[in-house]
Amino acid sequence: MQGVPEVIAALAFVWLGMVLAISFVEAPLKFRASGVTVQIGLGIGRIVFRALNIIEAVLAAALIMTAIVTRPPTTGWVIAVVALFVVQVGGVKTWLGRRSNAVLAGNGEGRRSRAHLAYVAMEVLKVAGLVTLGVLATP
Repeated sequence: MQGVPEVIAALAFVWLGMVLAISFVEAPLKFRASGVTVQIGLGIGRIVFRALNIIEAVLAAALIMTAIVTRPPTTGWVIAVVALFVVQVGGVKTWLGRRSNAVLAGNGEGRRSRAHLAYVAMEVLKVAGLVTLGVLATP
């Protein structure tokens, strides 16, 4: 179908841009602002990442619907990126939420948790998948 690769590439690159901007720019920088404590940063982060995850879910759904309707050669990459997102939000973010609850309650501050490291590793994998999907879908 004409125009399908462009739609998939556009969705992948929009999603990529959002992840890069939030996860790799906004998230670490907010903790460098004067007066931002770990608790304030976590509170802001929860709101920002909840919004990001909602937008990611919409983009994932659009990619899946496009792949179902058109069966492009990049369907495997669509499935891989969406599956990674589902595991990240459904599993790792839940684990990370427990850790941030403890920090917000005054327990567990200190070094980064394994949940945070797992989340970052999955973000890196998601970025690689979105770049690959976008490039492969680019006509």
